Amino acid sequence: MISHKLSVAPMLDWTDRHCRYFYRLMSEHTVLYTEMVTTGAILHGKGDYLSYNNVEHPLVLQLGGSDVKAMTECAKIAEQYGYDEININVGCPSDRVQNGRFGACLMAEPSLVADCVNEMQAASKVPVTVKSRIGIDDLDSYEFLHTFIDQVAQAGCQHFIIHARKAWLTGLSPKQNRDIPPLDYARVYKIKQDFSALEISINGGIKTFAEANNHLQHIDGVMIGREIYNSPYLLAQADQQIYGVEKEVISRQQVINSMADYVDAYVSSTLEQGNAYRNPRAWHVLRHMLGLCNGLAGARQFRRYLSESAREDGANGNTLKQAFAKVTMLNDQI
Repeated sequence: MISHKLSVAPMLDWTDRHCRYFYRLMSEHTVLYTEMVTTGAILHGKGDYLSYNNVEHPLVLQLGGSDVKAMTECAKIAEQYGYDEININVGCPSDRVQNGRFGACLMAEPSLVADCVNEMQAASKVPVTVKSRIGIDDLDSYEFLHTFIDQVAQAGCQHFIIHARKAWLTGLSPKQNRDIPPLDYARVYKIKQDFSALEISINGGIKTFAEANNHLQHIDGVMIGREIYNSPYLLAQADQQIYGVEKEVISRQQVINSMADYVDAYVSSTLEQGNAYRNPRAWHVLRHMLGLCNGLAGARQFRRYLSESAREDGANGNTLKQAFAKVTMLNDQI
């Protein structure tokens, strides 16, 4: 049984398998999510979009789609791959997602989401969860959200991750939808009060573990996205501060050493799984590490060196160590 007290949000082009490996080094218990993978990619794509490293568990597949049959087939495949959960994307507001009739627009079709949940759970033993907004466009009343949760929960969904902003499906870009609609944490808290038997996680605008622990006084879990991507070393204290585990905090130096080995193994591999990249290159991994030294003297030099050198032919784990040397010479303890 997964503890969802803390999770890293699924983020397109960001939370790929290299990023998740990096995050798992720093936190044993934080739940990790894949980027959203569409049913079309899984069923008809030429690459293996579901591959991952076994150390990534607990790991959730975020699935994009709305065709019940296709969603059910993907649930069966995800079970074969060993994913811990499957999460249905009912929160992304992008035009591309809307054109595929999934993402946030599905909030207007709770019966369809319920059918997907019901059939997926009947076909697979993997729990199915839903990530949504608090509303869409002018459908943003508490009653609208309550009805959506109620109908989907009756189909068997026991865990909802709610981004505490509504989504404007027209007029705002996906980036603007992450910032402009106001946050309404109280609405998510009320959902938990009204559906006390359900597991409710909250997402949106959370930047510190102090904030996360405050939310955990009201709901069951907290999901953080951009803040962790931009300052990933935050995760190094997640097990202690969120899960109450007594253990030594991994140092940045230890993270660097482990990731340097990972990069060397990756760039020397002859077969890159999936279609994300045609050739293994250090930049595919190191791009996720640019914020590792944020807050330290030399962080800017670290980012600049990685941004420039990790893109070059022949870049490897030593490139990462060289970047980190620009930080170590300016800090006594890291």
